[in-house]
Amino acid sequence: MVEIKIAYEGNLRCKAVHGPSGQEILTDAPVDNMGKGEYFSPTDLVATGLGTCMLTIMGIAANKHKIDISGTTAKVIKEMTDTPSRRIGTLRITINVPRALTAEQKTLLENAAKNCPVHKSLSPTINIPIEFVCGK
Repeated sequence: MVEIKIAYEGNLRCKAVHGPSGQEILTDAPVDNMGKGEYFSPTDLVATGLGTCMLTIMGIAANKHKIDISGTTAKVIKEMTDTPSRRIGTLRITINVPRALTAEQKTLLENAAKNCPVHKSLSPTINIPIEFVCGK
């Protein structure tokens, strides 16, 4: 169990405090939704959570199988939709592993990423195309 305390600071801004570490983050509503867009929006954090979760679970799998994925990056492009209501419509992900992998290693890491807890927790109505690029 992890406790996160969140306080509304006014002007569509919130402060969240991570209980175990005491680390703080601020959120803002995005400019296209009446906010200042000076910090991550709540939906930006969902996109960030997905990308970081995928890389973390890939890292766990890589460690188990002695695969070096240092330098691996993820780019997540979040697209909002207004249909049927304002929500995340697409989270387009590109994962770049900067070294060549065998077909078996690539499949292992792709499966790890697709089975991260955040990916498994998101609504099936969100389109989540994932591109894996290796050796570039």
